[in-house]
Amino acid sequence: MLNQHKILRVLQLIAYLQESQHKSIQQLSSFLETTERTVYRYLDLLRECGFNLHKDAGQRYFIEKEDADGVHFSQEEAQFLKELVLTTGNKSKLKDSVLSKIYMGSELPMVAAHLHNAKNGKTVERLTKAMMNKEQVVLKKYQSINSETISDRVVEPFGFTDNYHTVMAFEPASKKNKTFNIDRIGSVEYLTLPFKNEAKHEQQIPDVFGFAYSGQKHPVKLELSLKQFLLLKDQYPLVAPFVKYNSTLDKYVLVVEVNDTRVVDAIRIS
Repeated sequence: MLNQHKILRVLQLIAYLQESQHKSIQQLSSFLETTERTVYRYLDLLRECGFNLHKDAGQRYFIEKEDADGVHFSQEEAQFLKELVLTTGNKSKLKDSVLSKIYMGSELPMVAAHLHNAKNGKTVERLTKAMMNKEQVVLKKYQSINSETISDRVVEPFGFTDNYHTVMAFEPASKKNKTFNIDRIGSVEYLTLPFKNEAKHEQQIPDVFGFAYSGQKHPVKLELSLKQFLLLKDQYPLVAPFVKYNSTLDKYVLVVEVNDTRVVDAIRIS
């Protein structure tokens, strides 16, 4: 979980450094709510991972968005990225390579902007702390699509999906593992109560359409017109890396694995 928290901070730092105004060490320290010494360590990490970190005449730091052009994931890196965000792991060259590229890939501009949102960033920070401490929290004024209600939900958070748009948690009241949309969480309140159901936590990752894993996956291939592709990407942004243009067919071809949705009792989208 420490590794996951570090990734969150690095993503927020990258988004902050790409803003139009350059940032001093003091500004970075205040933004990340950490020491200047830690900020220097994060900047060193960005350099080690291949980011072109610039400094102006006033000793202010920035990253140019143009530096992101032309970077692509290998299949192995794409798979490793998903595991990296959701789990801890030992330091490796592959991890460093992915850390450099995740912001350049098709999904990350959305992710970084999502985390840079003041409310969402704070929500993820507080949930991460609760996971590290293995403590229950209250998701205040959570807006549920299923029940069409706004209510406080007591949960035991234990992981994020790979785009940080949802948190995976066990809800004692329903005795179920569920995913909760970060955008629909009003705020996070600490209870300082330890996990009581850790043995029941099941980390089941939704697919690109948000369907929870239920034991089986199915390959899907779709041939799409430009209009269909754009509409699909607008509704489900995570499909973008799995779509390739086929010039022979003059079609956009989606090839991806989706989760079996027939058995969904183990985990539900709230």
